[in-house]
Amino acid sequence: MDFLKQLGIDKNNYGGCTGPGGWSDSKSEGKLDSLNPATDEVIASVYQASENDYEKIMTSSSEAFAEWRMVPAPKRGEMVRLMAESLRNNKDALGSLVALEMGKIKQEGDGEVQEMIDIADFAVGLSRQLYGLTMHSERPLHRMYEQWHPLGPVGVISAFNFPVAVWSWNAFIAAVCGDTVIWKPSSSVPLSAIAVQNLCNQVLEEGGFPPVFSLIIGPGRTIGERLVSDRRIPLISFTGSTAMGKRIGGIVGERLGKTILELGGNNGIIIDDSADLNLAISSVLFGAVGTAGQRCTSTRRVFISEKSFDEIIAKLVETYSQVTIGNPLDESTLMGPLVNESAVNEYLDAIKRVCDEGGEVLYGGEVLDGAGNFVQPTLIKAKNSYDTVKEETFAPILYLIPFSDLEDALHQHNDVPQGLSSSIFTTNLKSAEKFLSHRGSDCGIANVNIGTSGAEVGGAFGGEKETGGGRESGSDAWKAYMRRQTNTINWSNELPHAQGIRFGDENSI
Repeated sequence: MDFLKQLGIDKNNYGGCTGPGGWSDSKSEGKLDSLNPATDEVIASVYQASENDYEKIMTSSSEAFAEWRMVPAPKRGEMVRLMAESLRNNKDALGSLVALEMGKIKQEGDGEVQEMIDIADFAVGLSRQLYGLTMHSERPLHRMYEQWHPLGPVGVISAFNFPVAVWSWNAFIAAVCGDTVIWKPSSSVPLSAIAVQNLCNQVLEEGGFPPVFSLIIGPGRTIGERLVSDRRIPLISFTGSTAMGKRIGGIVGERLGKTILELGGNNGIIIDDSADLNLAISSVLFGAVGTAGQRCTSTRRVFISEKSFDEIIAKLVETYSQVTIGNPLDESTLMGPLVNESAVNEYLDAIKRVCDEGGEVLYGGEVLDGAGNFVQPTLIKAKNSYDTVKEETFAPILYLIPFSDLEDALHQHNDVPQGLSSSIFTTNLKSAEKFLSHRGSDCGIANVNIGTSGAEVGGAFGGEKETGGGRESGSDAWKAYMRRQTNTINWSNELPHAQGIRFGDENSI
C-alpha cells in the first residue's frame, strides 16, 4: 500500500522506542504484531522496548526539557506550526493508516488527522497567549502577579480508539508550554504512533529542535508501570478505562504527581416531543454507529418520550437497516470492525447480560460471518436501572429508554457513574436551558440539538464523576501542563506585612 511507504511503514521490524536519535535496536522484549481488524492479518511487527530503552528515552527527554523550556514560547509555537504542515501534507496517508490499523472508516481516519491539524493551529496561537494575571497588593508600593512555568517531561498514555489525535491534544499544547512529551500508545495500534513519530523526527531534525517528542512502545505491566511511577514525570495524561484510570490516579497521587484522566463515558441523548427528528435520528446514528461505538463519546443511551417512543423506534430500525458494514477503506462503508476478538466477545456478553435483565433486542445483536471482527449495530429496548446499561461497553450497542417528562429524563440520564458527554434534542427553549443548568446534565459536555460525539478542539474536553475530571484540548486546558507561580515585588523602602501584622520593633533590628 503506497500510503504505508509514504509514512515509513513496511514489514520490517521497528525498535520499541525512538526520538530524533533513531530507533532502538533492542529485541529482548519480543515482537508486537499489529493486526488489521477487518481481516486479522498482520500489517507489520514492532519490537517492544526494554527497561533500558525506557531509561534512555527518559534521560533524553529530561535533557531536552532543560533546553526546550528556555526557548521563547512563540518559537516553540513555530515548531508546532511545522508539525501542522507535515500533517497537512500527509493527511490522506495517515488517515488511511488509522483506518487500516484501528478499523474506523476512512472519513473518520481523515477527520482524526484533521483534528491534529486543528489543535496544532490552536496551539500555535496559544504560544503567544500564555497569560498570567496581575493583582493589586494590599501593601503600598508592592506589585503582585502570577506567571506560568513549564512542568517537565509529560507522559501521555493513549487508547486504541483515537490512535493519534489524543496524543496531539496533549503533545502540541504541552510543547508550546515548554514541556517535552513521552508517548506510550496502545499496543493495538503501534504503527499509527510510529508514523506520527516519523513525522516528528523529521520536523525536529530539520528545524534543529531538541527531542521534544519521544515514543516508547511496550506492555503496560513494564513500560506503563515505569512511566506512571517515575517521579521525574510530573504529569501523566491517561486515556482509557475507568478501572485503569483509578489505578493510575492512585499511583501518581501517591507520589503527589498530577494527572489528566479521560476515562469512561455512558453518553445519553434526550429526545423530547418538540424535537426535530431528522436532526435527532442523524445524530443518534453517527453517535452510536460511528467508530463502531468505540468512542468515549459514543451515544450509548437514548431517552425517548413515551408519546413518541414507537414512532422513533421505527425510524431508528429503518435507519440502522441501511448501515453498510465492511472494509473501512471503502468509501461506501459506514461502520468498520471492532478492534479485536476480545471486543467482539464483550459485545456479545453485554447483549446477553442486558437481555437476561429484561432487555429486548429490536435490531442487530449478531456477529457477521467471515474474516474480521464485524458485528451488527444493535438497538435494545431497556431500562436505565439495568446494571449492564450503567456500564460502558465499547461496541455499537444503543439502549432505548422511555421517559414520562423532562424531570424523569434528566434523573435517568444522570443516574450512571460516568459523566462525559450529553445532548438534548428540543425546540423548547425552557427545556434546553434547564438541560444546561445546574439542575440539568451532570456531564462535562452538554449539547443542544447536536449529538454527543465529535467535540471541537476550541473547548476543553473531559467529564465528571468516573470519567475522571480531566480536561484536554482547548479553552484554558493548557494550565494543566504548567505550574503556577505567584510573585510579589516590594519596591518600597519599608517592609509592611500582609494583614497589617507587626512583628516586634522592626526598626530596631
